[in-house]
Amino acid sequence: MKTLFFSALAGIFSVLMVQPAYTNSIRLEQHLDDAQNYVVIGAFKYQRNAVRFTQHANHDLSLHANIQLNPVRKLYYVYVLRTADRAAAISEARRLRAQSELADTWVYSGSLELGTTASLPEKTMGVDINPDTQQKMERVPDEPAPVTTEPVVTNVAAPPQPEPEKKPEFVDDGKPGKLFVFRLYRATDNAKVEGEVKAIDLDRARKIGDYKGNEIVKVGDPASKTDSIGVVAEVFGYRKQQINLYYNKPEGEGIETNAEGAIEIPFGLVRLHKGDVSVMFNVLFYRDAAVMRPESRYEIQSLRDMMKENPKYKIRIHGHTNGNATGKIITLPEGSTEFFSLKDTKEGFGTAKALSEERAIAIKSFLINDGIEADRMDIKAWGGKRPLYDKMGNRAQENVRVEIEILEDK
Repeated sequence: MKTLFFSALAGIFSVLMVQPAYTNSIRLEQHLDDAQNYVVIGAFKYQRNAVRFTQHANHDLSLHANIQLNPVRKLYYVYVLRTADRAAAISEARRLRAQSELADTWVYSGSLELGTTASLPEKTMGVDINPDTQQKMERVPDEPAPVTTEPVVTNVAAPPQPEPEKKPEFVDDGKPGKLFVFRLYRATDNAKVEGEVKAIDLDRARKIGDYKGNEIVKVGDPASKTDSIGVVAEVFGYRKQQINLYYNKPEGEGIETNAEGAIEIPFGLVRLHKGDVSVMFNVLFYRDAAVMRPESRYEIQSLRDMMKENPKYKIRIHGHTNGNATGKIITLPEGSTEFFSLKDTKEGFGTAKALSEERAIAIKSFLINDGIEADRMDIKAWGGKRPLYDKMGNRAQENVRVEIEILEDK
């Protein structure tokens, strides 16, 4: 009897010991079967970048974004919707892809709240889904490609491989100074942005110099009283951004020293929004002409890309001249697409306001020719009514400019 009694007790005890683990497993599978679906707008290796992007999404795009670590991919996911309805998640992801700058939005189906996944069965780890094809995504934006060892195959011609991007070599001029890298990137997707920054001695209110972004440059010591400098990124199509720091002890969010010993300063650039006005400093015209010089191509193409990136943009193109003198006006014949050449132009006569209008029309025509709808743009001609500098001063030529005003962005 004693043997039977203790055997029964042991059986009950073993059931009690096993039952909690079994129950947790059932709860886990039920939780996953509830099919949490996340509409993900970005993935980031570094949490600080995820935070910055979340702030942009909430403040500038009027979304309600949150951050959660995906421990499998080791990336911070920024998502704007969590729902058990997969169809609703797919629909919202498609809408964001089509109607906003968030063209890489996708759906993660699973759970991002399980903590470590080291001991979880594979089916509980979730799956990333392309909302357009509804197929599994092997990789997501900003995830580094996996390192694999491929078997050696002989007698097969290898496909041509693109050459890796070459970093510009830094040539030290021997002058005193500190090495910096001003990293310019788009805050929405971490894509590199071409452009320059300028460094300012804040004590003396004078410019130290202009420096190309995304490569190692040397900035001279301002040797000022407080050691304070301001670094300004004013890249066309993006909001102006300034970072103030101490030259000899640069500190701040995301500032770090890279392997080459250069101090990296990150600029997460945000696209222009309604009410913003940006000057096209690098769109230049031939004298007395509504014809752009060839060096204007990059910036005018940046405007085109900006318009294509956000189909909700509507803009006003403002034309300005230096002074209000009447004179010769050189224009392109109707229907011409030679936007950067004086070939086959026609000559007329008119006011400074008329010249500024023709220049705005030339930019509008370029954009229409590149697929931008005409009803997304209007023009405003000012002539010389709004100069930046004295029309007889050293910087008078900068009065000749085109400005882009954002009328609508959503």
